[in-house]
Amino acid sequence: MAKVTLVFAVLLIALGLAGFFGTGSAHPTALIPAWIGLALGLFGALAISPDEKRRKLFMHINVTIALLGFLGGAGSAVGGYHRAALKNIPPDPVALASQLALALLLLIYVLLCVRSFIVARLDGKV
Repeated sequence: MAKVTLVFAVLLIALGLAGFFGTGSAHPTALIPAWIGLALGLFGALAISPDEKRRKLFMHINVTIALLGFLGGAGSAVGGYHRAALKNIPPDPVALASQLALALLLLIYVLLCVRSFIVARLDGKV
């Protein structure tokens, strides 16, 4: 699962950079997916270890970061859409797309991690 983490880290960094440069480098908050990706990449690299306890620790840190990132991304998307609707204006399409992509990527990652944790737990008991 640590190698899958590195793939998601690269995807998130690419999303953050695309959002930042897609807005003309005017909005530094567009880099939030990249920072989350860097954190996942760092702890994902640390999780590539033969030591089971170390691997478990860093993968649990990663899934916690991802869950918080999912909640933040989904909350920002819903909040931004709601604020725009209250003002009777369309939401910023780049920001909304980036927030939804962040939330979707992290949701998929969290679900894959939970599935992996369940399989690992069941394999340990059998």
